[in-house]
Amino acid sequence: MINNITLIVLDSVGIGELPDAHKYGDEGSNTLGNIIKNVRNINLKNLNMLGLGLIEGVEGLEHIENPIGSYGRLSESSAGKDTTTGHWEIGGIILKEPFPTFQNGFPDELIEKYEKLIGTKVLGNKVASGTVILEELGKEHMETGYPIIYTSADSVFQIAAHEEIIPVNRLYELCEIAREILIDKYAVGRVIARPFLGEPGAFVRTSNRKDFSLKPTEDTMLDIIKKSGLEVMAVGKIEDIFSGQGITKSVHTISNMDGIDNTIKYIKERNKGLIFSNLVDFDMKYGHRNDIEGYARALEEFDSRLPEIIECLREDEVLMITADHGCDPTTASTDHSREYVPILIYGDKIKSGVNIGTRSTFADIGATILDLLGLDGLNNGKSFADLILKR
Repeated sequence: MINNITLIVLDSVGIGELPDAHKYGDEGSNTLGNIIKNVRNINLKNLNMLGLGLIEGVEGLEHIENPIGSYGRLSESSAGKDTTTGHWEIGGIILKEPFPTFQNGFPDELIEKYEKLIGTKVLGNKVASGTVILEELGKEHMETGYPIIYTSADSVFQIAAHEEIIPVNRLYELCEIAREILIDKYAVGRVIARPFLGEPGAFVRTSNRKDFSLKPTEDTMLDIIKKSGLEVMAVGKIEDIFSGQGITKSVHTISNMDGIDNTIKYIKERNKGLIFSNLVDFDMKYGHRNDIEGYARALEEFDSRLPEIIECLREDEVLMITADHGCDPTTASTDHSREYVPILIYGDKIKSGVNIGTRSTFADIGATILDLLGLDGLNNGKSFADLILKR
């Protein structure tokens, strides 16, 4: 019997364009593959030992004859390529329509309504890079006290504010107000607080970012696990992505390494259920900023911590590693990309060297996790537990 599963999402570590990538402008995107091509001597030996280099479409890693884990890749069935869509699909929700995006900024009527509710004007209201818009409007924001509103190719309403001008708690209030009015045709997937510090020319975003997501539209694997009486322990922005639904314990993190530390802490607590971790630095710090070398180093840092994670696992525990979309730092775009994601599975009760192939939906992860825990109830996804579980 499996008593605990640790699922780690390497945020944005896609492994090659999906067949419909052209519909999203993502032809040629391959986050992992293009990083490997552009960075010499990248060392991902531990991920490779789990089977990463054997996954269909992954090239540039040493061919391992006897991997210690099982492996495969998953297609995204939902419409979209953002964080919420990817994580919800992992949890069992397939979205037929993408969350709305606003490539010309938000409509005047919405912004005017928002300004009345918060009692002040806003700056920006455009599609922009988070760092670039601080360079453009940070000084004016400090002079006026007006929050900076911006969006991207993703379904997000982002609010940036200097922590010494608009305190973090007030920024969160501004986000909550936005979340309340961003419904129906304006129902973006996430409202994101983007606090920063520093002076003009030297602004730095802080770790006090917070996401305000829509509530899941139906029960996910998290709800099913929680209702069964087991624990659902969320690390990083998982709690935000699922709007707190289906979670029994949570901890927010300031970096990938902090995320790994807290994941290990939860593993050592020996609770029965699911540990669900998101490591956001790959996406936030490197993918969106087209920092190829930084992305590569972050992958190596995670890889170096893998033995530590594996050593914590007991006989009745399983480790899964996957992603939620791509964000190829080698392309001209700074946005997410529509890609396959990897799945690596390891544990004493998991077969080694099994290729589960290409799965049709991320929801197969959720279905498999429930199956391993002796549960069911998802509307989507097909378990691959029979392929990987030792009998």
